Amino acid sequence: MELIEGIKDRRSIRKYKNEIVDRVLMKEIVEITRYAPSWTNSQTSRFTLVDNPKVISQFADEGVKGFIYNMDTLKNAKGVAVLSFIEGQSGRLEKYNLVSENPGKWEAIDAGIACQTFCLVAHAKGVGTCIFGVIDEDKIAKAINLPVEEKVAALIVYGYPDDQPKAPRRKEVEEILRWV
Repeated sequence: MELIEGIKDRRSIRKYKNEIVDRVLMKEIVEITRYAPSWTNSQTSRFTLVDNPKVISQFADEGVKGFIYNMDTLKNAKGVAVLSFIEGQSGRLEKYNLVSENPGKWEAIDAGIACQTFCLVAHAKGVGTCIFGVIDEDKIAKAINLPVEEKVAALIVYGYPDDQPKAPRRKEVEEILRWV
């Protein structure tokens, strides 16, 4: 799949086939995702892949703050990636004793880059994804025994798409672009 085509075609998928994505394929997706750039190449993003139906059900019941839209998607999900990051590394240039004005922002940016890379690689490999931001980070971390130095950034439901939604209307470039 050509990169620009993949960016334009990738959609959030909420309906999946009743089929588990092979762990070998998911490992390959993460293998490629690790090339996503990060602050000073800190590579703080981590992926915990969950294909255990009991844990996915626990996410649906406790991990999405009762948001019915996400609960319904999780009830039929066969796979969920928990995207996390190691806290306190992004936003710092230790060798120069410098810290960004808001280092937490850089943790989120690094996780966001890794998240988008994961979703695009998955799309290129025929795996659909949907990113959840309405989540209970503490309950998710506890459910997967996340290391204490890591923080949950997002849930990414994944699977083989059962539908391909059409692209919503995009704003015109003049609405989002400024020149100075």
